[in-house]
Amino acid sequence: MDGAAELVFCVNGRKVIEKNVDPETMLLPYLRKKLQLTGTKYGCGGGGCGACTVMISRYNPITKRIRHYPANACLLPICSLHGAAVTTVEGVGSTKARIHPVQERIAKCHGTQCGFCTPGMVMSIYTLLRNHPEPTLDQLTDALGGNLCRCTGYRPIIDACKTFCKVSRHERIIESTSPKLFSEEEFLPLDPTQELIFPPELMIMAEKQPQRTRVFVGDRMTWISPVTLKELLEAKVKYPQAPIVMGNTSVGPEVRFKGAFHPVIISPECIEELSVVNHADDGLTLGAGLSLAQVKEILKTQTYHALLKHLGTLAGCQIRNMASLGGHIVSRHLDSDLNPLLAVGNCTLNLLSKEGERQIPLNEQFLTKCPSADLKPGEILVSVNIPYSRKWEFVSAFRQAQRQQNALAIVNSGMRVFFGEGGGIIRELSIAYGGVGPTTICAKNSCQKLIGRPWNEEMLDAACRLILDEVSLPGWAPGGKVEFKRTLLISFFFKFYLKVSQILKTMVNGTDRVLSALEDLHSRNHWGTSKYQDVDPKQLPQDPIGRPIMHLSGIKHTTGEAIYCDDMPVLDGELFLAFVTSSRAHAEIVSIDLSEALSLPGVVDIVTEEDLRGVNSFGLFGEPEKLLETQEVSCVGQLVCAVVADSEVQAKRAAKRVKIVYQDLEPVILTIEEAIRHHSFFQGERKLEYGNVDEAFKVVDQILEGEIHMGGQEHFYMETQSMLAVPKGEDQEMDVYVSSQFPKYIQVTWVAATLKVPANKIMCHVKRVGGAFGGKVTKTGIMAAITPSPHLLQTREDMLITGGRHPYLGKYKAGFMNDGRILALDVEHYCNGGSTLDESLFVIEIGLLKVDNAYKFPNLRFRGWACRTNLPSNTALRGFGFPQSGLITENCITEVAAKCGLSPEKVRMMNMYKEIDQTPYKQEIDATNLIQCWKECMATSSYSLRKVAVEKFNSENYWKKKGLAMVPLKFPVGVLSTAAAQAAALVHIYLDGSVLVTHGGIEMGQGVHTKMIQVASRELRMPMSNVHLRGTSTETVPNANVSGGSLVADLNGLAVKDACQTLLKRLEPIISKNPKGTWKDWAQAAFDESISLSATGYFRGYESHMNWETGEGHPFEYFVFGAACSEVEIDCLTGAHKNIRTDIVMDIGHSINPALDVGQIEGAFIQGMGLYTIEELKYSPQGVLYTRGPDQYKIPAVSDVPTELHVSFLPPSQNSNTLYSSKGLGEPGVFLGCSVFFAIHDAVRAARQERGLLGPLKLDSPLTPEKIRMACEDKFTKMIPRDEPGSYVPWNIPV
Repeated sequence: MDGAAELVFCVNGRKVIEKNVDPETMLLPYLRKKLQLTGTKYGCGGGGCGACTVMISRYNPITKRIRHYPANACLLPICSLHGAAVTTVEGVGSTKARIHPVQERIAKCHGTQCGFCTPGMVMSIYTLLRNHPEPTLDQLTDALGGNLCRCTGYRPIIDACKTFCKVSRHERIIESTSPKLFSEEEFLPLDPTQELIFPPELMIMAEKQPQRTRVFVGDRMTWISPVTLKELLEAKVKYPQAPIVMGNTSVGPEVRFKGAFHPVIISPECIEELSVVNHADDGLTLGAGLSLAQVKEILKTQTYHALLKHLGTLAGCQIRNMASLGGHIVSRHLDSDLNPLLAVGNCTLNLLSKEGERQIPLNEQFLTKCPSADLKPGEILVSVNIPYSRKWEFVSAFRQAQRQQNALAIVNSGMRVFFGEGGGIIRELSIAYGGVGPTTICAKNSCQKLIGRPWNEEMLDAACRLILDEVSLPGWAPGGKVEFKRTLLISFFFKFYLKVSQILKTMVNGTDRVLSALEDLHSRNHWGTSKYQDVDPKQLPQDPIGRPIMHLSGIKHTTGEAIYCDDMPVLDGELFLAFVTSSRAHAEIVSIDLSEALSLPGVVDIVTEEDLRGVNSFGLFGEPEKLLETQEVSCVGQLVCAVVADSEVQAKRAAKRVKIVYQDLEPVILTIEEAIRHHSFFQGERKLEYGNVDEAFKVVDQILEGEIHMGGQEHFYMETQSMLAVPKGEDQEMDVYVSSQFPKYIQVTWVAATLKVPANKIMCHVKRVGGAFGGKVTKTGIMAAITPSPHLLQTREDMLITGGRHPYLGKYKAGFMNDGRILALDVEHYCNGGSTLDESLFVIEIGLLKVDNAYKFPNLRFRGWACRTNLPSNTALRGFGFPQSGLITENCITEVAAKCGLSPEKVRMMNMYKEIDQTPYKQEIDATNLIQCWKECMATSSYSLRKVAVEKFNSENYWKKKGLAMVPLKFPVGVLSTAAAQAAALVHIYLDGSVLVTHGGIEMGQGVHTKMIQVASRELRMPMSNVHLRGTSTETVPNANVSGGSLVADLNGLAVKDACQTLLKRLEPIISKNPKGTWKDWAQAAFDESISLSATGYFRGYESHMNWETGEGHPFEYFVFGAACSEVEIDCLTGAHKNIRTDIVMDIGHSINPALDVGQIEGAFIQGMGLYTIEELKYSPQGVLYTRGPDQYKIPAVSDVPTELHVSFLPPSQNSNTLYSSKGLGEPGVFLGCSVFFAIHDAVRAARQERGLLGPLKLDSPLTPEKIRMACEDKFTKMIPRDEPGSYVPWNIPV
């Protein structure tokens, strides 16, 4: 073995040589910090989001082929890249050289919003095109399966990518009467001959350089890369405890997130025997070093169809290309998708050691790591034998996850039966499950007892009971969902029974209705339409208002040239910060020992409460909140102290060495119910009354009482909280660069106050934010106040510390007539505010003001309380209280409809506002456009026809059900205060005629800067290319309000308009003297006449007020109306659902930019769909958040987008005093996601009615696979054992 080996690889065609490489270095920080290639983004750090996707290319000197594959740079050790070529987004194309067709199409199809995920999207599609220049639609969706986007809703990204596919005209995405959002004819053609070639130098090196083991030695770790089987064995004998790492997809996350450490890692490289593919008469032998993606390409026969099924959904494309077959098997994760199948398939493992070869079965003993059946120290797995299926042998795979694609299974299974000579008598039976124990579990005894029995209904019943008896799950089992998992055990076996029975032709009557259980909820290829407003033909061609202008940073998003906070160049002497957080929900801190942390090299200081004397507490929304807490903590994740070090790595290591001793305190209040019991509320109740509720209850036909619980939601912005503070060296000045929605707040309230300097010494700058959704307001300020150095939270830290959308409990009492008219409504709202007030009271207030949604309730009483609990403080999140309060109201209406025997849609229409009316707080409303949206959505969705089709489908299918639901939307826009809606802008005209615009709004993906340039272009009557916008800064526009509430473009646009009009008025005499002049001429002439070419613009805010004492006011400026109709299909046996189609109709006033507006509506809808269906926060009974990061918390992926998505705008109708009569659209669409919730509700109700379950149906949000399955009660849910509540401590609790 060589010592101090040299690492050679290429990045974007340039050779990189590293002589003293640290084996702990991953490719991502190396690219970003060492090579300054910041286009590859740091997202989750665990391979789950795809933001760091790069393309790896390797040359095989034996086959003479080059393999291109996508990979997560955050998990790739650079030591594994010897001889490889790395392509980053900068190597694909740039504005300085040429942009690539992939980059151009994603940008011009409006597939970027905040842009943070975009480089990863580009790299996934680019890699696909390098392998398949004309991909199929299935290849496309598969390639994007490992990339998450929180902003766009994926539809425009799919649009862009489909332009590369071979599809017929009727499959195209945009088909509408409106002008197109983009023009395909103008796109650059894809020319595979113009791509970067594999570096010839690396090819020669692979061909001619003598192969020998490379050893890389770091401060703490040694990396050994053997290149022959002999050297691999020698290394394994010498270091028997060292893991063998191929793709680092198993070891990497354990090191990063679980604190695992390996002083030696063995990483085989290009060993031929580990990549063997051998077809024999009795089966297939696959090398343990083959990636899962390579295995997927190789598998063909029936046993392998089952494996293929799981390989299609296992992780994302990047992970499948990195992870090896052998690594997946040997890791023996409890939720492994392949091990249950390989175990039942009688696979064997070919092992090798110094003593020679050996074979062991991949069976239960191996999977439970029984010493006699496991690998011995010094042994390696070389290959896997997978037998072919025999005649009369059947193998199937089953899995159910929180999300269809790129999600670990809740339960998975492999099942095999062999009938010998036929006749339906069981000769062999194997069943294995994942996700229900510490490793894969085989139901060996059950199978043994069933041998010799005929394959019939009696066997099925006996098998279910045997399986439940053998594969037992305690009520406290890790992962929770215990009853759901028990049901899946036998639901999967029932599916297997049906599948085999179908082949054996032993089915009884009613076959077709029952066989629906076998069909997967496959999504057809996505398509959709966008119907928006035509520009007035009288409008000047150069006037950009109303036109689908591309996001002005769109191209830079796709090339990686858009700079975010963490992309800024490294400064000399930079220090890095890491927080130490509380591990207890409610406790006194007895002692804090900093000594070990301070002794680590590179640690400069540890900031504690003692260092912030006098400035550690600030009044926030009327209640003081501490920056750091070293006396009594009130939630897990509370900031205790902060380590400052000369590197990010050392800061984080030191943070783990801080020792804190706690004394637990009582009570620990986590749930809303516990808060109610303990009367733990922030301030008093908020109340709104209209009419006489008590009298109305006396005259109604029926009274209904109910409640619904709604879980919280994580913001899941792709760019986590990040900030950089740069002291200027004199006069106590400091520049703060931060990813925030509220620079003024950070400047004045936190940083200046903490440093005890005037605000004019602190300048806060925000170029752009990689997603925010309300989550970068309060906590960002607290962290910025402590941060004297660069800081980027890891996703897991971010989710732990920052809180999210408030969980809600809604209780309602409705009085109604038999025809569905609701005459009285009494509602109570409780939100889980967490440990500090933050914006919880404001959320309750907004929720109460919007609780009526689209309905006129003549008599109502709304009351709300913000609960104080021992959880991290919840805060603003897109929609701000309305997604919760609106759902409570819609759920009440759905129950009223069921009681009246009417469709929910009929009851909705009956109770809707009609034309001119009055809200509960006495504000006038014109509901004409609400009714128009509803009627148009009814028509465009073909609701009536599809309702009949859904009922027909449900009558023909027992185990699959469809549901259809339509909900209206009335979203009031405003911030309840005139002062909170003021805005300012600054516009300069330079002597060359160019214009610089600055304003107080933050660009966080919604395209506000693009719209502001459109405004300046119209008002100054100049091309958009003449106008530039650098970013937002407290240096140019002071005292700007928070960017949020759907009002950023409204308010700041009016300020920009004001500034431009001021300038134009000044310049009118100049222009009139020389009407044919250029802006350069006019600017020079104005300067020569001493006319100022700079103007501030100001908008004082919409008139807004609300008196809670009288329950009256004018809190909102206008209303956004809309409607959405969604259709779903559910699998009653597993709880899976598929979004088939959604139609959305919106009243948006006069659109300033329809491309951006469509994007806001679609992105909000998909985020809302996630909120109401799959996004589930899980807390332990001790208040610890389990669901941190994309591996545990699932936001919608590309596979979750409705197969058909149609969005249309009403024609512009009402003129208003808003910006060009436009309306804010950032938030309203979130609520429309509940149309999917109620479509699932409709499908579940159909299933229950068919099973004779006619009682009330209570479904809480989110409506996960677990809740869907357990609501579709049947003989299997009745068969499972149930645990007595209180007889065990559950793994998680609903908060």
